[in-house]
Amino acid sequence: MRLSQVLIFLGLAVILGVPFLLRPAASTGDKAAARTLVIVTPHVPQIRDEFARAFEAWHLRETGVPVRIDFRVPGGTSDIIKQLQAQYNAAIRAGLITADGAAEPGTIPIDLMFGGGSYDHGRLAKGDGVTMRIEEDGETRTINIPMSVPAGFEQSQLDEWYGPNQIGAQQLYDPQQYWLGTALSSFGIVYNKDVLARLGVEPPKDFTSLTDPTLRGWVVLADPRQSGSIATTFDSILSYYGWDKGWRILREMSANTRYFTNSSTKPPIDVSQGEAAMGLAIDFYGRGQSQAVVPPGGDPRDSRVGYIDPAGSVYIDADPVSILRGGPNPDLARSFVAFTLTPEAQALWQFPATSTPRGKDNPTGVDGQPMGPVEYELRRMPVRRIMYDRYFPHMIDRVDPFALASKTEPRGWRSSLGPMMGAFAIDIADEQRSAWAAIHEAKAAGLDSDTIDEMESHFYAWPLTTIDDPTLHPAFKSLSPAAAEFLKSNRIRNFAALRESLLLAQQSLAPEAVGDLERLAVQTPEELTFTADNFRTIREYWRGPGRQQQSEVAYTLFFRAQYRRILELASAATPR
Repeated sequence: MRLSQVLIFLGLAVILGVPFLLRPAASTGDKAAARTLVIVTPHVPQIRDEFARAFEAWHLRETGVPVRIDFRVPGGTSDIIKQLQAQYNAAIRAGLITADGAAEPGTIPIDLMFGGGSYDHGRLAKGDGVTMRIEEDGETRTINIPMSVPAGFEQSQLDEWYGPNQIGAQQLYDPQQYWLGTALSSFGIVYNKDVLARLGVEPPKDFTSLTDPTLRGWVVLADPRQSGSIATTFDSILSYYGWDKGWRILREMSANTRYFTNSSTKPPIDVSQGEAAMGLAIDFYGRGQSQAVVPPGGDPRDSRVGYIDPAGSVYIDADPVSILRGGPNPDLARSFVAFTLTPEAQALWQFPATSTPRGKDNPTGVDGQPMGPVEYELRRMPVRRIMYDRYFPHMIDRVDPFALASKTEPRGWRSSLGPMMGAFAIDIADEQRSAWAAIHEAKAAGLDSDTIDEMESHFYAWPLTTIDDPTLHPAFKSLSPAAAEFLKSNRIRNFAALRESLLLAQQSLAPEAVGDLERLAVQTPEELTFTADNFRTIREYWRGPGRQQQSEVAYTLFFRAQYRRILELASAATPR
C-alpha cells in the first residue's frame, strides 16, 4: 500500500472514529492489563452494565484470561449503521478491504454490534451502503461488501441453542450466521389505566384500539423515519391487517396523536405520567415503565401503567449480535456471542435482580451462584426456548413470546411507511388532526350522511404517482435487448430524455431497436394510485435520484388539499 493511502485512511479513521472513541467504557474495575472487546450498541446503560459484568466474570472463569468490554454508543441503530458505513468505505478507499471481503484484524476498531433489530443487522449482512468498484472482463461493476461476517458455529450448536429457527413468521438467527438473536423484542401497546378510565375508554385489546376517536389528542407515537422499532411496529400492523385496513388503522391512530417524537423511549414515559392515554412501545420499555411507577414493595399488577402484546398480531423480532468484518479481536468476539446464548446470560434478560429479596431464590448457574442480573431488572424476553421450558416460574414477566407471535409474513411494504406517513400525518399533523376532528364533530352534530361520506372520502384518499421513467413503463418489457440496454447504459430516466436521445439511437442501433424506442417514446407516463399492486413499481420509481423527495412534496400538498376540503365541507354544513 502506498504511503498516501495509509495517511488518507488514518485521517478518515480519526475523523469517523471520534463519535465511538469519545464514549466512555462501560466496564468495571481497573482492568488495564485485560484484553478489550469493543462493542457498538444502542442498548441502554442497564443492559450494558449487566452484560459487561457477567461476561467479564464468565470469561475469566472459563479461560483464566481477564477481559473488559468497552461499549460505544454513538446513538440509535440508524446512527450506528451510518458510522459503520463511513468506517468501511474509508477502509475500502485505503485498500484495506479486498474485493472478496478479506480484511485484517484491526481494519476497523469495533468488534461487535450488539442490539437493534434483525432488519438493521440484515443491513450489516448485505453491506448496505458499503460499495466497491471492481474491474472484471474489461468492465467496471459495483459490489457490496458485508459489514458483518458469519459467526461460524456448527449447526448442532445452533440447534441446541435455538431449536427450530422460527418465531411466528420470523427467524431467530440468520442461516448463514451473519447475525444471531440474543433476545426477543415485541412491539405492543402501553397505556395508562387512570387516563382511560377518565375518558371512558376500555383498556386496549388490539391495535385498532388506538383508532377510537375518543382518544383524539391522547395517543403518542414515534416517527418511523427516526425510530426503527416503531417502523417495525407499523410494518407489522400493515402486514397483519392487509394494505387497505392496515393503512386505515395507521391513518386513524396518527390522527389521534398528541405528537410524533424521534425517540421510541418517550411515549411510555409520557403515558406513565398521564400526559397520554396510549402509545406504541417496545415491550421492555412498556413493562419497564409499568414497573417504574410502582411504589417499593408494591405489586406490579397494581401499576397504573399497563402493557399488552396483541396476541396473534404482534410482531416479535430477534434482537441480534453481529461480528464485524475486520474487527480487532475476532476470537474474543465469537466468545461473547457464545456467552450471550448460555443460560447464565439469558437469565440476565428476565430474572429478578439478585440484589433484591426475590432474586435470592433464582436458580443457580454453573458457578453455584444465583443466575440473573445483579442490580437492574432488564425485562427483556430470552431467545432460547429452554428458558421458557425450564425457568418460566422464575421470570418476572410470565409471557411466552413463541405463543404470541404473529405468523403473518412481512409483505415488503416497510419502505412505504416513512414517505407516506410523513406526508399524510407527521409533516402536516395539525391539519390532519383538524380534519379528523371535523369529521367526528360532524357525525356528533348529525350532519347528513352524504356530506360525511364526502368528508371521509377526502380523508382516506390516496395521491397519484406519475411514473415518467420509460424503464418502468409496461411497454419496456417488450423492447429488444439492444433497445433496453441503450436506455440503461445512457441512464435515460424520463420520457423527455428518451425523445431527445432518439437521434443518438439512430446512429448506434439497428433500425429494429430504434423502432422499439420510437414506439416507447410516444407512450404516456403512467399515473399510479398508491395500491398494493402498484407499490413495487412506485418503490422502484422512488429509487431514482431525487424522486422520492419530489414525490413526498407532491404527496404532502395532495393530503393538505384533502384536509382543507374537509374543513370547507364542515364549515359549509355547520350553521353559523
